[in-house]
Amino acid sequence: MPAHDRDHDAVRAALVADGWTITGDPLHLRYAGDDLYVDLAAERLLAAEKGLRRIAVEIKSFGGPSELADLHAAVGQFVVYREVLAEIDPERKLYLAVSEEVRAEVFESGVARMVLARQIRRLVSYDPERKVIVRWIP
Repeated sequence: MPAHDRDHDAVRAALVADGWTITGDPLHLRYAGDDLYVDLAAERLLAAEKGLRRIAVEIKSFGGPSELADLHAAVGQFVVYREVLAEIDPERKLYLAVSEEVRAEVFESGVARMVLARQIRRLVSYDPERKVIVRWIP
């Protein structure tokens, strides 16, 4: 299994504080003989719809020497996980989790903004110090 991202525990705590129940840490996916691990799986009861909302969350810190290299790695991993989930668990929605600072500095402009709109589409930002969710997109 891969190592945890440095903000793993903060994101987990933020999701729980936001009303989510963690159901996988990590979420193990097996497809065509390959094992993949999304950082977290969570679910939440939707009273109005009388059902569960299920998500998977891949956490990225963008702590490398190049934001563009970090973006390449994050998008590649995200797209693979999204496609595997579409095949084996289509009701579970995948989110990329980044700190609010990374969201504001990286995903508000340039190529990352376009990639967010076209490829990632679902992003959750968090405050690693306060361990809270700041924003869900969409």
